[in-house]
Amino acid sequence: MASGSARHAEKRAAGEVRILPIAVSGEIRSGESLSTRLLAAVQSLGLGFQDGDILVVKHKIVSKAEGALVALDEIRPSKASRVWARRYRLDARVSELALRESRRIVRRKRGVLITETKHGFVCANSGVDVSNVDGGRHAVLLPVNPDRSAAQLRRELKKQLGIKIAVIVSDSFGRPWREGLTEVAIGVAGMQPLVDYRGRRDPHGYSLHATVDAVADELACAAGLVCGKLAGTPACIIRGSAYARGNGGARKLIRPAKTDLFR
Repeated sequence: MASGSARHAEKRAAGEVRILPIAVSGEIRSGESLSTRLLAAVQSLGLGFQDGDILVVKHKIVSKAEGALVALDEIRPSKASRVWARRYRLDARVSELALRESRRIVRRKRGVLITETKHGFVCANSGVDVSNVDGGRHAVLLPVNPDRSAAQLRRELKKQLGIKIAVIVSDSFGRPWREGLTEVAIGVAGMQPLVDYRGRRDPHGYSLHATVDAVADELACAAGLVCGKLAGTPACIIRGSAYARGNGGARKLIRPAKTDLFR
């Protein structure tokens, strides 16, 4: 049965939802306070946070602030990585990093490497990326613990603003059977990432049996409309979208192996 907060979220969901882009000038440096940079950007744009807002941040600025960067010149690829990269005209150093960051290889074929990361995410190249970093000298890794990163950013903003917001750390993932990339939530704090409608009745009286919405992923996708790859906008505020507050976490979005028909 859905919780009262989930019912409240559904009731408000039909209202207006606003997505306010946060452009951040200059690079985020390792050890820098991400909350301070974001607050300065928000103020310079004449915006402000309100209680109940949802802050969505692209994982790259989180990773940069946490120092999750690797100099590619320091990577010594294995023979297997060199052979694989040469066959498909890839960067062997990136392939090697992807293998190092993986828990297991899910599929490797025709130049595509799909892995399960140490976090449990299934994605291309373990989330290792070279775009939007520094022109190819470094690769950025996923945050070590994206849920913890989201929770820390939320705590810092709450301390400075005195209000409660939710925070989502997002990344772009591909999808089986579908072309193109979409955003997914890899870190969540201050909200439940799933809304369970099982046991509720639809307008026709039918009792729902399997509907569980991945609302954190839906919000991450909405943020992707303004936080594009080339937009220089690594964060946004989503306002007006109700959510069930609580100690969530993106780990709840990972389907357990026992209920995964593809494992």
